[in-house]
Amino acid sequence: MMKIGFIGVGAMGKPMARNLLKAGYAVYVFDLMPANVQELQGEGAIACTSGTDVASKADMVVTSLPNAKIVEAVMTGPSGVIASCKPGTVIMDMSSVAPATTKQMAKIASECGVKYIDAPVSGGVAGAQAGTLTIMVGSDAETFEKISPVLNVLGKNIYHVGDAGSGDAIKIVNNLLLGCNMAALAEALVLGVKCGLAPEKMNEVIKVSSGRSYAFEAKYEKFILADAFEGGFAVDLQHKDLGLALDAGKDVNVPLPITAAATQVFEAARAKGLNRQDMSAIIKVWEDLTGVQVRSSEKLD
Repeated sequence: MMKIGFIGVGAMGKPMARNLLKAGYAVYVFDLMPANVQELQGEGAIACTSGTDVASKADMVVTSLPNAKIVEAVMTGPSGVIASCKPGTVIMDMSSVAPATTKQMAKIASECGVKYIDAPVSGGVAGAQAGTLTIMVGSDAETFEKISPVLNVLGKNIYHVGDAGSGDAIKIVNNLLLGCNMAALAEALVLGVKCGLAPEKMNEVIKVSSGRSYAFEAKYEKFILADAFEGGFAVDLQHKDLGLALDAGKDVNVPLPITAAATQVFEAARAKGLNRQDMSAIIKVWEDLTGVQVRSSEKLD
């Protein structure tokens, strides 16, 4: 079986690496947090001392990293992952970065005889643990076919969406819609309460009407009505994704005024210290401005 390296075994990377171990793959792991590596080593992974060490041993290198700056630092330079890979190695970056970053890394990798593809995911930590992630792959057809067995261990809904950079592009489009929908939902709900509507009644009507959305279905009852904003998809992460969309818009000359406005709402939430709360916590920005709360009647009693 293919030897797989995994760089970045944090909240998302650790369960993905664990699923590869369960599937019988030899998995070489590295993370800046030694405890993450040690935990997987105890389950059969092979601990490595650096990303370069991983790259020199693996047939396929998977990365799950926080941002484009870190991806570039890990990948490039004489001691970077790309230069340390054997010719024919496949690097699959599962981070959320701009398409331009992936295309640049793919060009550098190609000059070294290495395949570089992007495969961002949707489904969160729970999906990573269950192996049910949606994975959006930017790759040539031959490489996609080669790595499909690995993808099928990590996810349930696997989409080959185009060449390198395409996976990042569709992830950006998807998360742009999520962020803008969430910003609009927060505005609308506060307006409803300010106009005298009961939060439960809005829930009853909207869930069967044209204003419903994934943001409404996933965030209203579980987070907003319940006044429970811990866990979920953090404000910081959604803010980052909207920033990636704005950067992509600049790269291809597409104006994104609605995205820009939504980004400022998330920026306001960050200014209030809501960075790590679920993205639905942006409703608190409007609640503070208007002096109302959108909570269930039980929570307000």
